[in-house]
Amino acid sequence: MSLAQYADYADEYICLTKLLGQLLHHGDPQARWVHRASKHIVAGGNKLGIFSGSFNPLTVAHAKMIATAAANFNLQETVLLLAKANVDKNVFGLSLTDRLLMLKLYAVTREDVSVAACSHGRFIEKLRALEAVYPPNTYFSFIVGYDTFVRIFDPKYYTDMNTALESLFDRCRLIVANRESENADAVNKFLEQPEIRAFAENIDIIELPCFYAELSSTQIRTQIARGDSIDSLVPPSVRDFLSTTHAYR
Repeated sequence: MSLAQYADYADEYICLTKLLGQLLHHGDPQARWVHRASKHIVAGGNKLGIFSGSFNPLTVAHAKMIATAAANFNLQETVLLLAKANVDKNVFGLSLTDRLLMLKLYAVTREDVSVAACSHGRFIEKLRALEAVYPPNTYFSFIVGYDTFVRIFDPKYYTDMNTALESLFDRCRLIVANRESENADAVNKFLEQPEIRAFAENIDIIELPCFYAELSSTQIRTQIARGDSIDSLVPPSVRDFLSTTHAYR
């Protein structure tokens, strides 16, 4: 995005670009606030949902996952976390600055959603970054789709998977949402594997209606490129942002 395309947010765009520049991949993991929810956690003993994704772009499926997880598991706050260093994906489509601005435009419509950027890309690193900025005894839960859930248990990302997962699940839970044909039964079947079974008690499940479970950011990018409407596929604030900036065209 150029500043001319979104002139009303030019100063904020510059600030967000500088914020990303301050996040260094070497050293301890760090998180920087982009937006704090009006009802953010201020004392220990509360539950935080962490939704870390590429958000290219944010969809109504993401929004549904946020709302469902918060309602089902009494999350006092959910933070949308964008990692500067992503383990699996190169940056294409929207720039990281664009994504942070888009996430903020969505978050300001909710009183319980914050936005932060993180220097590191692995789940345990993201958790360490957030532990440093939340009160002691905060309960952490990552909100993930089925595809991300499976990747967390992929040995290729670890030198010692069991030790790494023990460290992760000692400090957080997972809230897993179904994706397309992968429902709660698929999650439970996956957890029956001998090397994974020990972590099953740390997994919670939410079931999304088919419309949301089948929706992807890839589909939205494709429809925009074709000139098709995405009005029902993204939150209004995201729709306006993508239209104004001519993203994915």
